[in-house]
Amino acid sequence: MQNSEKQNSNGSASVAYLIIQELDERGKVYRLVDRQVTTVGRAPTNRIVLDDEVCSRNHCEIFYSDSSWIIRDLGSRNGTLVQGIPIKQDHQLEEGCVIEIGDSEAIFTFDVSRFSSRPTSVGSDSDDDLESETIGVGHQSSWDEFNVPEIIQRKNQTRFHTPLPQANLDRDRTSRELGRLYRLALDMGNSQSDQELSQIVLNGLFEGTSADIGAILYFDPSRHEARKPENLRVIAFQSADEIPYQRPSNFLSEMVFNEGDAILAHNIADDSKLSTRDSLGKIHAQSVICAPIRNKRGVAGLIHLYSTNPDNPLDSDDLEFTLALADQLAISLQNLSDKKSLARMEGENKALREQLELESELVGSSPSMVAMKEKILRIAPTDASVLIRGESGVGKELVARAIHFNSERKKHPFVCMNCAALSEGLLESELFGHEKGAFTGATGQKPGKFEQAHQGTLFLDEVGEMSLGIQAKFLRVLEGHAFERVGGSASIDVDVRVVAATNRDMEKAVAKGTFRQDLYFRLHVVEISVDPLRVRSSDILLLADYFLNRFVVKTGRPIRGFTQEAKDLLESYHWPGNVRELQNTIERAFILCTDDIIDGEDIQLSVVGMESDPQCVLPPMHGRFRDVSLEVVEQEHILSVLNNTNWNKSRSAQILGIERSTLDRKLKRYGITRP
Repeated sequence: MQNSEKQNSNGSASVAYLIIQELDERGKVYRLVDRQVTTVGRAPTNRIVLDDEVCSRNHCEIFYSDSSWIIRDLGSRNGTLVQGIPIKQDHQLEEGCVIEIGDSEAIFTFDVSRFSSRPTSVGSDSDDDLESETIGVGHQSSWDEFNVPEIIQRKNQTRFHTPLPQANLDRDRTSRELGRLYRLALDMGNSQSDQELSQIVLNGLFEGTSADIGAILYFDPSRHEARKPENLRVIAFQSADEIPYQRPSNFLSEMVFNEGDAILAHNIADDSKLSTRDSLGKIHAQSVICAPIRNKRGVAGLIHLYSTNPDNPLDSDDLEFTLALADQLAISLQNLSDKKSLARMEGENKALREQLELESELVGSSPSMVAMKEKILRIAPTDASVLIRGESGVGKELVARAIHFNSERKKHPFVCMNCAALSEGLLESELFGHEKGAFTGATGQKPGKFEQAHQGTLFLDEVGEMSLGIQAKFLRVLEGHAFERVGGSASIDVDVRVVAATNRDMEKAVAKGTFRQDLYFRLHVVEISVDPLRVRSSDILLLADYFLNRFVVKTGRPIRGFTQEAKDLLESYHWPGNVRELQNTIERAFILCTDDIIDGEDIQLSVVGMESDPQCVLPPMHGRFRDVSLEVVEQEHILSVLNNTNWNKSRSAQILGIERSTLDRKLKRYGITRP
């Protein structure tokens, strides 16, 4: 369209277009010229005739006046809206104005090529006819003459998102119900539980129908019961006058279940099939709706509505609205169920990943580690009690977890308990549980570790720290006897496999009488000894790489490994704290490292336990007395330590009991350099 064609000599647009989108129809383009008044309405006498029941017969008119295009409402029933605002008097139209006429919408424009949708051309006319005064208005122009793509209606938010304005409350009920359904769908999509979802639906039904009593009934999927009306459970109920709920009769329910149709019934108090076989008469119901909630398996529940007001009974429109909402509810309930299943699967996958990770923490290829893993695989499938022995920090709990997760009990709980952490009274309460009021602070009943581990595995760390009184009760449970909670009298039976761990010399404890001999033999069915890290030095670097990789994955820091100096330092250290100390050392080095590789300077080893490592004790100086200062002795000793460690400064600083930076300062002060 040329600019000269759009504007008159005064520069004002005298040719404009109206793009109308009717309900359930594709858009149509109408040409407006300043020589005619364009009337719009349902009546065939209008220049633009709309097939729209909400539109009035003579709804509005558009005309050109004083260099402007004007729209005027002709006293229509539902009003004419421009940009969503009802017009009360002549209103000037501007480029792109959106006009609402009944359920139809129109766009006023001077240039149809601005819009990207292509309305269907019905009865298109030639260019000559379009230019003629006779067909200038009231006939649809041929869209092809504009050579533009299809128009797509643009809207930021549907009008159904908010209730109709007060001026339009008398608009068509279908339009109101569509808006209500739309807003309900948004609320339903945000619900987190069946109860919350059902309550949203009931609120919508009370707002959109004449019901004053309603309920939603659904099958409990966890019970796996037959789909019969008597197995339905009420998940939401609402009453306008606090009238108690009466379940729908088998007559109504079975009819809905068998046919799958929603039912509307009137005059039910006088109907023998309903009044004599239903409990509805107790609440004086005048009408009832029973609608199915249908999913892929059939009828999964019911929406049940009563109206007790004879002057405002439930009608066919209420039935339509209820059935639409029931179908929407069925989809939402299924979506919630799918979300729960997905969350449960993710939880199971997480547990499996954790299980695999735990098993993989038994890192090592030394002969003792290989032999221990083979022993675990032989022991795990049995139900035998296991006693795990080893120094603190060697990973006794990891061994216990490996036993559990390679056994038939792996789908059941693995419960840990440190026997050295609590007093005798608290230990008994933790192991066997307690009743409310059993002692000060027992504000409620609490199951013990034995109950928590039912059908699973109970791991007792530092079992040698148990008092003799607890040992006796513990032994009875191991022998299959029932037990009582502290302060209780009810007998409790459990099926638990016990795996115990200790770093004490149990044989000496038995000989001294601090540990019961019969309990020792009951626990000592199978024994697993975990070697300290210092006797399986070939596993040190494997474990260091494993811990470093875990920290890299956890934080995302790109640290690629250890320098040779750092490796030598790790392998030469005696590790009194075993694997636990190694893990903490690698984590500390990972934090302190400022490069992309961990150097010996980043490794900070503890001096605790140095005296227990013969390799770390320097031989005493022998010879005659020398008359020298303490400063000379210090220089000689520092140089001796450095030579003994092949000038590994980090290792030397550890032996000397000083910081690496302090050693560097002393070397600089004494002028000592590496030969």
